[in-house]
Amino acid sequence: MSDVLLCYRGRRVKAADIDEIRQLIAAHPNTSRRRLSALLCQAWNWVQPNGQLRDMVCRSFMLQLHRRGLIELPAKRQSPRNNVIERRQRELTGALAIVRTPLERSFSQLGPVEIRQVRRTPEEPLFGRLMQDYHYLRYTQPVGEHLKYMAYAQGQPVAALAWSSSSPQVRHRDRFVGWTREECRQNIHLIAYNTRFLILPWVKVPHLASHLLGRIAQRIAADWQQLYGHRIYLLETFVDPERFHGTCYRAANWIRLGLTTGRGKNDRTNQPNRSRKAHWVYPLTKDFRRHLGLAHG
Repeated sequence: MSDVLLCYRGRRVKAADIDEIRQLIAAHPNTSRRRLSALLCQAWNWVQPNGQLRDMVCRSFMLQLHRRGLIELPAKRQSPRNNVIERRQRELTGALAIVRTPLERSFSQLGPVEIRQVRRTPEEPLFGRLMQDYHYLRYTQPVGEHLKYMAYAQGQPVAALAWSSSSPQVRHRDRFVGWTREECRQNIHLIAYNTRFLILPWVKVPHLASHLLGRIAQRIAADWQQLYGHRIYLLETFVDPERFHGTCYRAANWIRLGLTTGRGKNDRTNQPNRSRKAHWVYPLTKDFRRHLGLAHG
């Protein structure tokens, strides 16, 4: 292990790997960063379960190496303007201004709630705009596998939720599952993390949040299978107790595991450097431990 320079999303990167990446860059001096990441994915067989290249993950990995001075990437090229996307975003922005109608009523008076998975659909820009404008953490484009959901009621958006690949080596979760470090590394892609949950500020409907969590829990494994070629078996999230009590997760039968250490995954000081979060999980099947790689699950 002494020759391992860093670990990235479960991959141990050695000096020989860095040399291979440098040779790849040198062999393609006029190639864009995007194309280089695709070439590295092909060379390393770095693919998703559905066979697609892990292009975004690889691009982020190479950028991290570049920032550490381990490799030198070519200058970033300007992305050409996409008039179709820009027009669609303008249209969605205009639509958003129209639907900001206060919606305050009981859940029984709300009527049918439609939930759409909007990843890789024309509604995805609207999702990003809502998160950027109204979520306290703003919008961050996820890296790796992820899904995005929009909820609609009475002809207008009422909520948005984002789910992404989880991080390895989270103490409470790994203990709850019963994972060793190696089991976690091999099976972490079978867990999804609720990174954003937004009820639009002009929507005041009791029990809507827990209803959405329950509905999404019923479909997210199949949605993940459709997009990425494998199911997921456990959901998790981290709630800032200084802002929220996690009431909707409790109402949706999620399990509170405890508080995080507040140190972050790259900590080297063993001292808290961020606020501690309440860690919640939700198993999607009774035998989730077996699916997560435990023979005794």
